[in-house]
Amino acid sequence: MAAGATYTPLETNTLSSAASSVTFSSISQSYTDLIIVISGNTASGGEVGSNIQVGNGSVDTGVNYSMTELYGDGTSAASYRDTNKDYLNILIATSGTSTTNTILQFMNYSNTTTYKTVLSRSNAPSVSLRTAVGLWRSTSAINVVKIGPFTGSWATGTTFTLYGIAAA
Repeated sequence: MAAGATYTPLETNTLSSAASSVTFSSISQSYTDLIIVISGNTASGGEVGSNIQVGNGSVDTGVNYSMTELYGDGTSAASYRDTNKDYLNILIATSGTSTTNTILQFMNYSNTTTYKTVLSRSNAPSVSLRTAVGLWRSTSAINVVKIGPFTGSWATGTTFTLYGIAAA
């Protein structure tokens, strides 16, 4: 994904050592949507889901998240739904040398009258493709995003890039 006139790069974090999570904080409220592009993998074994939390001032650790996910591996497909969680589990990461690519889109993140929707597209070579929609049941604007693998840590060299999307 190339950043064009619509995408404004806000921050990039390339891990120089393994990390249990990556947090973007003090996010500008000057845009309509946010995009986070993740390229890398985990230091743990196998296929690992995420632990994404958002908030205003600090991450919300309450049971205010729900999600629906569709996934397939070229042979079979399935879906998954969960509600009243204290995180969003809407991306996939793998360990080893295969790079997982994920795009997270936080829609209307600075709006203070609606719940916040997160769209996710993720692919891990030779594992699966996943797409998901998540909901943070809060009308607060998002100014902090925390992303951790469900277990273990992100591997050295994994890159997280935050973009702001300007109003059309």
